[in-house]
Amino acid sequence: EPTISTHGLSTETSITSQDLHRLGITTKFVQDNYSRSIKNVLRGLHYQIARPQGKLIRVVSGSIFDVVVDLRRTSPNFGKVATFVLSEQNGKLVWIPPGYAHGFLVTSDAADVLYSVTDYRSPEHERTILWCDPDLAINWPLMGDPPVLSEKDRIGLPFNQADIYTANFLRRK
Repeated sequence: EPTISTHGLSTETSITSQDLHRLGITTKFVQDNYSRSIKNVLRGLHYQIARPQGKLIRVVSGSIFDVVVDLRRTSPNFGKVATFVLSEQNGKLVWIPPGYAHGFLVTSDAADVLYSVTDYRSPEHERTILWCDPDLAINWPLMGDPPVLSEKDRIGLPFNQADIYTANFLRRK
């Protein structure tokens, strides 16, 4: 959590392996990614099927409505959605373990998002679940405005047709 005062905000941006271990995160990160998006950009729901990525997400400017979906068939939370508000003001981070789909909606004029990931991008293994899938019933805070979508996000598959994870992260529809 950041320190907020009349002078502004101060927070540590590096996280030690000891900090991560205290939180139960024992994996190593291989890459840091950055994205900047404008208001109402909706990214996701993205995941990699054969090379699943764990992600540590934080917002350094602006705010997002962050969404994760558990795609691990053997999990008691399979198919369940969790949502978070991440912003420069609250300074929160979200750990998304491998085996989850991830997406977000920019709720401020713009947002700068940092991702630390546990595996490299693998385009041939990338998958997208339709952001507005009725089975997931995600309550995106769009305020009546249509989302700004990439073609990849516009043509995502319904949840019931998506590749999911089995116990060994093998692909199965």
